[in-house]
Amino acid sequence: MKKICVLGVTGSIGTQTVDVVKSHSDEFEIVAMSAGKNIQLLEEIMNDIQASYICVQDEEDCIYLQKKYPHQNFYFGSEGLIKIATLKEVDIVLNAIVGFAGLLPTIKAIEMKKDIALANKETLVVAGHLIMPLIKKYKVALLPVDSEHSAIFQSMNGEYHKDIQSIILTASGGSFRDKSREELENVTVEQALKHPNWSMGAKITIDSATLFNKGLEVMEARWLFDVDYDHIKVLIHPESIVHSMVEYQDTSIIAQLGTPDMRLPIQYALTYPRRQPLIGGERLSLAKVGCLHFKEPDFRRFHALELAYKAGRMGGSMPCVLNGANEQANSLFLNGRIKFLDIERLVEEAMESHVFVDNPTLEQLLDIDQWARQFVLKKVGEK
Repeated sequence: MKKICVLGVTGSIGTQTVDVVKSHSDEFEIVAMSAGKNIQLLEEIMNDIQASYICVQDEEDCIYLQKKYPHQNFYFGSEGLIKIATLKEVDIVLNAIVGFAGLLPTIKAIEMKKDIALANKETLVVAGHLIMPLIKKYKVALLPVDSEHSAIFQSMNGEYHKDIQSIILTASGGSFRDKSREELENVTVEQALKHPNWSMGAKITIDSATLFNKGLEVMEARWLFDVDYDHIKVLIHPESIVHSMVEYQDTSIIAQLGTPDMRLPIQYALTYPRRQPLIGGERLSLAKVGCLHFKEPDFRRFHALELAYKAGRMGGSMPCVLNGANEQANSLFLNGRIKFLDIERLVEEAMESHVFVDNPTLEQLLDIDQWARQFVLKKVGEK
């Protein structure tokens, strides 16, 4: 029985992880989980999953839950996340927290020799230079949960790393893939949240529309698979059937295909190296799909992707600046405070104003993240 801690259980990845675990209850048990502020959904999940240890964001919710459920253990805040991620009984931590907040519990879990199933791409984007040495030092597994990185991981099975020519990340193109840059000037939040293929949380859906999400995935892939940026490519693939590919020196391209269902990469991370039936999964019929389309992204149209490559190549503190500024700008857009194209403009201005740090420590990264957020807020007159 593999015992799991799910960080971010009420999010899209978290709820689908619950579905996977319920389908294979003879193999997996969720013993700890965290949620943000969606206490109603958390309580619904608690009716299905009898986790002993639960963390929420706010102390007020923690007190309420502890009184209502006296036989379970409740925690709150960042310290609570670290507490449940480092429990002795946990075998693997599935980190589905969105954003920078997922970094610290990942580090602490690794130091306690927990395997990591990673859906929190920001952990590697911001601190890949710290995380990867820790993975080697403590000899734990780092298993990708994002569909693209899971596809690459699967496409590299049994191959020699030195034979890799390039990694090809596919991107749906998001809500506005067919709009020109000029048409993006006045798009609304409601339009941006209508992703054509995937059901995701608001933050990631907006990142998909700007293509910052794909930029973060490029930076994550650099650390996960030890491939430099000149050999990581992105292709717009509207159907979201080919989840990503690996090209080898002999011109072979190996890809992983499937219907858009995040339960597959979640389950594969939990069962690796074995495969199990995906209960309720829809099998892919290429005959029904008929045609698949691919095209290279236009960096002028998708400027956020260009900024991500720039930040990644610079390394050091710059990915942290890009991520922090984007998280703040994304939130401002969702709250109607700025326009859609202001997101990438603010990120670029933060990058240009930042005093670069070559090899930042964890403490410096925490400060840089806060600086980037404050920079964006000051630029729009919020603080």
